[in-house]
Amino acid sequence: MRQLASIQKIKKLEPIPGADAIVKATVLGWQLVVKKDEFNEGDLCVYVEIDALLPDKPGFEFMKPRSMRVRTIRLRGQISQGICFPLSILPGNINIEEGLDVTGILEIEKYEPPVPASLSGIMKGGFPSFIPKTDETRVQVLQELLDKFNNEPCYVTEKLDGTSVTYFIKDGMFGVCSRNLELIETPDNTLWRLAREIQIEEKLTSLKGNYALQGELIGEGVQGNKYKMKGQQVFFFSVFNIDEYRYLDYIDFNATINELGFKTVPVLERDFVLLNAIEALVNKAVGKSVLYNVDREGIVIRPLAEKVESIGRVSFKAINPEFLLKYE
Repeated sequence: MRQLASIQKIKKLEPIPGADAIVKATVLGWQLVVKKDEFNEGDLCVYVEIDALLPDKPGFEFMKPRSMRVRTIRLRGQISQGICFPLSILPGNINIEEGLDVTGILEIEKYEPPVPASLSGIMKGGFPSFIPKTDETRVQVLQELLDKFNNEPCYVTEKLDGTSVTYFIKDGMFGVCSRNLELIETPDNTLWRLAREIQIEEKLTSLKGNYALQGELIGEGVQGNKYKMKGQQVFFFSVFNIDEYRYLDYIDFNATINELGFKTVPVLERDFVLLNAIEALVNKAVGKSVLYNVDREGIVIRPLAEKVESIGRVSFKAINPEFLLKYE
């Protein structure tokens, strides 16, 4: 689960050119703006990430003009992602400990954009337990992972701004899932309609086993159709072997998608040596989409040979700050 609010250390404070009242702070791998002299390097604070939705309570009133949502902003030329609060924002009975998740304590929720009815569909059940959900962690909170996998051979794909979809076949049963739910087939559901149009069930069945395809659906009616696409398409980023409970390595994933006649998400690099540098990886996310001349949402990085850690699959994203500033 994502820690939207946690107790963290202010690792660094740096001046902002031309600014007297504010400075740049580094918390985890995030950079943000704080008031000058409000914190010192090494202080603990309550750090609230972007996408957090703050409760309408004392201490958070200043966020009302922003609908209580923490977003990426730019102040005096400095990109700022998140908010630092003093520890006094916490109840007095909290045992202060670096890394402590205080999301629930502060009644903070994750902002979820509204989903059109044609994409949300009618629930058949929860997301299947035999398939991992698709939800990459942001690189800014993964310093320990970067330490461990520094110089690991990886591949880099473009993160498309659409809606997540999972198609699976298990013991002869075909299923369609949104990010969090399995859906009933209805004529007006885009995820199911596309599955029938491109014969996903038949092609999955041809693999002679239990598999799931996970991808991003983009196009008309999806996230403003930034790619100016006619209709909808799905670009796949993973193939999951349900029986063995593992993702296919890059070579097998790419071969399987090509064999089925589908498209993968745009692959930007096939021989990327992982950098142990959060800021450099975020900078790498900045650029234009392969699909259309628009700021890309970001990148996703995965080892060429699949790795699994205690956090799950080694797979993470770096989001383009310019994309967040423009579209959030």
